[in-house]
Order: sequence, then C-alpha cells, then structure tokens
Amino acid sequence: MEEIENIELAYLSLDDYDELKEAMIASYASMPDAYWREFQIKKLIDMFPEGQVVIKVNNQIAGCALSIIVDYDKFDDNHTYKDITGNYTFNTHTPNGDIIYGIEIFIKPEFRGLRLGRRLYDYRKELCERLNLRGLAFGGRIPNYKKYADTLSPKEYIGKVRSKEINDPVLNFQISNDFHPTRIIKNYLEGDADSKDYAVLLEWDNIYYEKQTKQAAIIKKIVRLGLIQWQMRLYKDLDELMHQAEFFVDAVSGYRSDFALFPEFFNAPLMAENNHMSTPDAIRELAKHTAEIVSRFSKLAISYNINIITGSMPEMVNDKLYNVGYLCRRDGTSERYEKLHVTPDEAKVWGMVGGSKLQTFDTDCGKIGILICYDSEFPELSRLLADEGMDILFVPFLTDTQNGYSRVRHCAQARAIENECYVAIAGSVGNLPNVENMDIQYAQSMVFTPCDFAFPTNGIKAEATPNTEMILIADVDIDLLRELNQFGSVKNLKDRRKDIFELRKQP
Repeated sequence: MEEIENIELAYLSLDDYDELKEAMIASYASMPDAYWREFQIKKLIDMFPEGQVVIKVNNQIAGCALSIIVDYDKFDDNHTYKDITGNYTFNTHTPNGDIIYGIEIFIKPEFRGLRLGRRLYDYRKELCERLNLRGLAFGGRIPNYKKYADTLSPKEYIGKVRSKEINDPVLNFQISNDFHPTRIIKNYLEGDADSKDYAVLLEWDNIYYEKQTKQAAIIKKIVRLGLIQWQMRLYKDLDELMHQAEFFVDAVSGYRSDFALFPEFFNAPLMAENNHMSTPDAIRELAKHTAEIVSRFSKLAISYNINIITGSMPEMVNDKLYNVGYLCRRDGTSERYEKLHVTPDEAKVWGMVGGSKLQTFDTDCGKIGILICYDSEFPELSRLLADEGMDILFVPFLTDTQNGYSRVRHCAQARAIENECYVAIAGSVGNLPNVENMDIQYAQSMVFTPCDFAFPTNGIKAEATPNTEMILIADVDIDLLRELNQFGSVKNLKDRRKDIFELRKQP
C-alpha cells in the first residue's frame, strides 16, 4: 500500500456512492451483489446523516459504517437482519429509539490491519453517548465458523474463540472493542454461507445513559463532599452543641457541598452533665437527645440545601441500646442506619448491641452507603452495598488512638479499591476530660478513591490535617467509576469468581 498521507473520518455523502459500491463489492467477495443500492444509501443519509460515516485514507474510501436508531424492545432476541431493517427499507428507524443498531461496517481488504475498524466503532460509541442512547447492537458474522461447523456447535465455537483456543479475527476484534455476545441467532443474514447462516448478537452498553424523566430533578455526576473534623469540647446544653453543628453545616454549604458528614458520637460532650452516673446510665441519658438532634438536622438539611449524614448517636429501641445515625436529605426525607458490629468496648462498657439493617440509600447524587466505624473493617458489608449500586461510602468514626485510627483508615481505603467506589471518612479530635470512656480522640478525615489512571496514584483524593478541627471539601466524579468498571486496568467487581463463591444478605 502506498504511503499514508492522511486518514479522515467523514459523513457519507451521496457523491461517494460509486466509490462506496466498489468498496463493498471488494469487501464481500464471497457474497455476490452484497452492496446497497443508491436509493437505499440516500434514504439512510436523509433520515440519519450522523449514523452514516466513511473513513478515507489518502482521500480514498477505506471503510464504512451504516446505522439506524431503533426501539429495541419492539424486536425479540431472535430477530433477523431483514426484521431489523424493515425488509431493507429502514422503516424501523425512529429518532425516538434507544439503541443504535449497526447495519453495516466493513474495511476494504488492502486497508485491514490499520485498526480503522476501531475508529468506526469508537465513533458509534461517541455518537451513542452524545445522543444519550442506551447502547449499540448488531448481528456479527462468524465467517470462520465454516471450518469448524462439522465438529463444533456455534455456542462451543464462540466459547473457544473467547478462550483463545480458536482465532476468529472478526469476533475477536468485536470482543476487543468491548462488545459482548448476548446470544446466537439462526438464519440471521440471508446468503451468509461462510457463517453457516449463524450470527452472534453483540451489544455495547452506554454507561453514561440517563433515562429520560418527566421530573425536573437530575442525578448529579460531580458530587461535592463536605467532611467535618469535629473538635470534642464541652457544651453547656444541646442548643450550644447544635449551634456549633449548624456553623459547620453553614460552612460546607457555603462551598455548595452536596453532603455534610459528621463523625461517630459527635454529641458525646453532652454526657458530661451526667458524669456522676454510671457509664451505662450516662449514655442512655444521652440517647434521650437523639430524636431532637435528628429533627434539628433535618431542618438544617432543608434550609441549607444539603444532605446531612449525622454521624452516629446512641438510641434506645425496646430497651436495647443501639449506635445509629440518620441520613437527612435536603428534600426533607430521612432514613436511619445502624452500626452492625459494635466494638468489644461498646458492648462491655455501655451494654450496646449491634443492629441488623444494611442497605444503600437513594439520593439526588446517586446511591450511597453508610457504615459506622468498626463496620468498615468487615469487607462483606461494603461488597453487599456495592452489589446494590453504591457509588460513595461514608464512614463516620471515633478512634482514641492512632493505631485504632489506622485500622479504620486502611480498611476504608481497601473498600474503595475492591468496590470501585469513593469512601469518605470523618472523625473527631481533641479530648473530653469530664466524660467517662471518651477521654481522647485521634482522627484524620479523608476521601479515598480507587487506584487507576483516572484517580490519584495513591488513592487519596483529599485529606485533612491530623488532629485539627477543620472541614475538608472534595469533588468526586461518578462517571469515572463507570469508566473504571468497564475499562479499568483491573476490574475488581467484574472479575470476581462467582462460579466458586457467592455473597448474599440473609433474607
């Protein structure tokens, strides 16, 4: 082939037809008359010009991709090429459809090996994302199957291609471009003797697709987190404590944060007034403030237009003491979460018991999970939340020593990597000399990310100054998680060996 001076991707024009016809005939030598007529090309260009592109090398057509938009639910999985094209009329095209269906893609023989097909597939993917469509689909030929049809079923053949036991350059190329086989179709394309009348239905999912809604609300993709590294100090009453809490809500809201995260037991200073009691009695007195604190936080969430994660507080339910928190959304709703694993100290000193409620929470920033301190050290919990679609895990914590903090920190960072999510941790600093069993605190609030090219190399998005009262603001991009899940260097969620183990919640 002559030296390449330029490669151009361009919309197909009707002026290109004669050259296009010649290129198709050369590309489908084993299928006589396998070319589109001029009136058909004209119709495609007229109704969906963006879907018809050619790639030119030195101003000569080297390849082409033709497509339509269809309402995919109107076709069953066993559709034929004739079905999807409306008996080659393309009347199945609808601008209101949800899938770009590829009806043609080819590269002329002399231009193969230059990865020009990848450029055409990449264009289709970008078009799909730009039009906010659900994905791409097409029926892929398996022309090499004729060599194995006497000994292998189509399913066996595809399995061996995927395991690299058989080389099928067409199917391998499609799989390498992130298309996944969904089923085998018999009698898909008339006259395809090389494929023995079989085709593989291949699909690609648009991870950025957003289903249209009649509501004005949207799910945010860039989410701003506001972490409150809370200073433990004495307060004369609940009003003074909540005045300080409102100060921090106001501060992170002023930076237009979507979430405010408070630490575990941030309200512990109120126990000082009951320090004359036994420790179990004192924390049960503290639990009497919980309902009022939640009510006030809910009002703050509305007035400051921010979702507040209240850290955690003691709460009495049926004479049992739990460690709980509340998600107070800015729309006025709230939901409760529980600490499932109480520490040996919580059980021994306070008589606290673990809860049983584990769930993700829907917010205007997507699905989130919340695990209180010690729970972050049990990887099964966050994995179950990841399976429910969690994007951000919040961990309010309270640790008295640096080694206790290190357990929370390193486990939280592991949760970000293994679950392909963001993890935000917030703790308290300082000391409470007048509160039994709450003497000193150590914390460094942080936001962790997975470790891949789109994220910080050390997996740390932002970190507070250790043991200093402050706020930490950080933006996290949800779309980067979608890209990681599909195209990451490693894919922790996808690569799990579910054939040898499973994880599930008890009913």
